Amino acid sequence: MTDRMNKETLQAKTEGAVIKGVGGLYTVLADGGERYQCRARGKFRHENISPLVGDRVTVCGDTEEKEGYVIDSILPRKNSLVRPAVANLTHLFAVVPSAKPKPDLLTVDKIVSVAESKGIEPVIIVNKSDIDPDEAERIRAIYDGAGFTCLLLSAATGDGCDALLEYFEESSRDSVVTAALAGASAAGKSTLMKRLFPSLDLKTGEVSRKTERGRHTTRHVELFPVPGNGRCFIADTPGFSLLDFAKYNYCELNLLASTFREFSDCLGKCRYTKCTHTKEEGCAVLEKLASGGISKERHDNYIALYNEIKSIPEWKRKKMTSNDG
Repeated sequence: MTDRMNKETLQAKTEGAVIKGVGGLYTVLADGGERYQCRARGKFRHENISPLVGDRVTVCGDTEEKEGYVIDSILPRKNSLVRPAVANLTHLFAVVPSAKPKPDLLTVDKIVSVAESKGIEPVIIVNKSDIDPDEAERIRAIYDGAGFTCLLLSAATGDGCDALLEYFEESSRDSVVTAALAGASAAGKSTLMKRLFPSLDLKTGEVSRKTERGRHTTRHVELFPVPGNGRCFIADTPGFSLLDFAKYNYCELNLLASTFREFSDCLGKCRYTKCTHTKEEGCAVLEKLASGGISKERHDNYIALYNEIKSIPEWKRKKMTSNDG
């Protein structure tokens, strides 16, 4: 289809999803399958709004200003993350290695809490499960017990990746899936993306022998359709760091307990109305913990997150909330 023909078909607005954005130029995948390179109308700049990858938008030809195609409107978002800048996620995959580096479940629980607070389904992926199978199974037991889907695989060898593809297939039967991978450096996010999308030229970071930290250099967010599944997209992102989560995507303090699924049958049953579920007598969460119904490691991480969020001054929390699209 020529550029002229495209403009003629786009005199009327058409809907689609932003799948890439670099330097003010956005790639929109229209519902009919066409792709358009667009700029955003100037009105968004005046309103201090920018389209995000994952946004549902309307596109039309901009023959008057002779700039080709433009994003004319951004449809209401179901959710958004600040870093990476992505909207309308349905799933967030928390990638954690079983070893090399040592698994950091506090990072996993930050990711899970952020996802839960924004209405995104969290899924735990234990990568490098072949390196330490016992640790991989221990992690799976924790998150299975908490009510989350947990998949064990090795992105390097491909073992277990079929189960991930089956999960995508099952999840996308009734609606479009838009997912992102999150995790600490060297968890294997880029290796997993390369495994899922062999034709992509993605840079994977080595792990420093001294620091065991990765050197991932993704520079922009982009959505890629899962091969063989036109209803499922995965975002290649700059990654999630502890700093990013603390600064940009924190979970509000009053929502934190509700993001721990294994607490759900306890909430509202504590002796004190404003129970923090950290140390109070008559706390239903602590009683369930004592009986073995809640993982001690998960509860320890809940306390760590609670104290971390509480340490942020209230004025700063409000500012962060106002900046979270």
